[in-house]
Amino acid sequence: MKIIAATLLLAAVMASPAWGAEKPADDRLVPLRMDEQAARKEYDRKVKEAKAVYNEAKKAAAKERDTAIASARAKAGQKS
Repeated sequence: MKIIAATLLLAAVMASPAWGAEKPADDRLVPLRMDEQAARKEYDRKVKEAKAVYNEAKKAAAKERDTAIASARAKAGQKS
């Protein structure tokens, strides 16, 4: 009987949420992760801005190229 009681007590203790609870996050890591996230967000914003500038310059260059090609073809008497 004592063995059964001890087994039941052990099972109850092991099933307790206190044993299965995860260790709380280290308070020093939370600000670190937040700073990392902010840095990544700022980097992504700058990359997006740079890509927009690049795409605008690329479109302007393509337009200039197309105008030059059309002008060259017009001088040669060809149609586009």
